[in-house]
Amino acid sequence: MPAAKTTETMSPGLLKVAERAKREPNGKILALAHLIDIAALGRAYERTRKNAAVGADGVTKEKYGQKLGENLQSLHDRLVSKQYRHQPIRRVHIPKENGKTRPIGISAFEDKLVQDAVREVLEVVYEQDFLDCSTGFRPGRSAHDAVRVLKRAVDSGRVNWILEADYVSFFDSVDRKALMEMLRTRIADESLLRLIGKCLQVGVLDGTEYSEPDVGTAQGSVLSPILGNVYLHYVLDAWFEREVKPRLRGQTTLIRYADDFAICFERGDDARRVMAVLSKRMGKYGLTLHPDKTRLLPFGRPPTTQQGGKGPATLDFLGFTFYWKKTRWGKWWMQCKTRRARLRRAIVSIGDWCRSHRHQPVKEQHAALKRRLVGHFNYFGVSGNFRSLLVVAEEAKRAWYKWLQRRSEQRHLNWERFSEILKRFPLPRPRITVQIRATT
Repeated sequence: MPAAKTTETMSPGLLKVAERAKREPNGKILALAHLIDIAALGRAYERTRKNAAVGADGVTKEKYGQKLGENLQSLHDRLVSKQYRHQPIRRVHIPKENGKTRPIGISAFEDKLVQDAVREVLEVVYEQDFLDCSTGFRPGRSAHDAVRVLKRAVDSGRVNWILEADYVSFFDSVDRKALMEMLRTRIADESLLRLIGKCLQVGVLDGTEYSEPDVGTAQGSVLSPILGNVYLHYVLDAWFEREVKPRLRGQTTLIRYADDFAICFERGDDARRVMAVLSKRMGKYGLTLHPDKTRLLPFGRPPTTQQGGKGPATLDFLGFTFYWKKTRWGKWWMQCKTRRARLRRAIVSIGDWCRSHRHQPVKEQHAALKRRLVGHFNYFGVSGNFRSLLVVAEEAKRAWYKWLQRRSEQRHLNWERFSEILKRFPLPRPRITVQIRATT
């Protein structure tokens, strides 16, 4: 995997911290809060998206940037004098494919800057500690790295069982006191810890209802991903690698992306032992494994003599379904495709967008559809998954045609005229962007 950060992208102060953290893996680091200076806040401002959702204050990046120097100086002064106060986060509910919703916290613009500057400092410390089994929300790593690790482990021929797992409301369940104690094992700067505490102990504005939860870290917060990684580094990654793995008899591989993880086992008895203790370990830190998304399944390579084109077991992980398929040469290889629920969600989402934006100019619709499809293809464009991409591309074309027909001024749009529109504004073609297939 590529290096987390190069020396060219770090400020001299951050580089010094990274070098010390790497040199002293068991040491505590002092004097970190001073790194959150005006320059750090400015970098955070540049990283903030222009179209990011606004928090309870209603301030956008454009509005804040009209007096950027003055605003950053005022924010820094309040941080130094300890007069900074985190505003309540605005909670919105994003629909999920199962009919439920996912609560997302949206911070005020200034709070986003502070969180991102804190994240930058924590990142240079903990990137020296995090293990390779963790690939989520880390610089230079992605979900595709997790897929490659899974593919490499399975292709080795020493994976016969896989434990796939997920948590129930992970970010809402984090024990803040335990998290702060974990941070203190590496950070001895009380000013920085106090600032992190302010970002954690924050009120939530859900519509007109205000609350102050005493557990969890807001999902959607700029700071939450790295705090979640720190939490699971101690709760799961380091515990498994240093305490559990040495006691097992066969080969094992832990793969974690944020709060989704899978463990590959060579031996079934090892798998059952870990399954038996995993819930207790998570419960010790306030976490609950999702009963419907946590299971132990046999995933060994089927024997060559087995009839049929597909193996018996499937694994759902990171939006993909992994399964065994017999190739034309008669060998069994693990393949992957877009998970059915994610495929349906993508199709429905594009259809809903075309319906609600059908009165926009065609040029604007095309640009937005192109961004959506390219983003989908970039993530799901994994080798072996072309058919799923083609389904999305064809459904997007049908949805666009359907809702352009329903524009009042385009009631007589037929397929021939729509084909002319596609020539002027072609939709992106499906393409494989990530190669994970092993050579046969």
